[in-house]
Amino acid sequence: MAKERNVQRPLDTLGNAVNSAVLIKLKGDREFRGILKSFDLHINLVLDDAEELENGEALRRLGTVLIRGDNIVYISP
Repeated sequence: MAKERNVQRPLDTLGNAVNSAVLIKLKGDREFRGILKSFDLHINLVLDDAEELENGEALRRLGTVLIRGDNIVYISP
């Protein structure tokens, strides 16, 4: 008999990160940090309390932002 594995799909992992802080890296080496409020199947994200980062330090506060999924390199919950 095959063993059942506890494997999460990427969208499940992202769903578990809703209302948690995430770090987003975009094409062009831009980074953002904020609270993940929602996402869709295209990985378009809505972040609250978002801030743009430079070298790991907050560059500017942006508030609520929408990040288009096709610009995302990675998401770190």
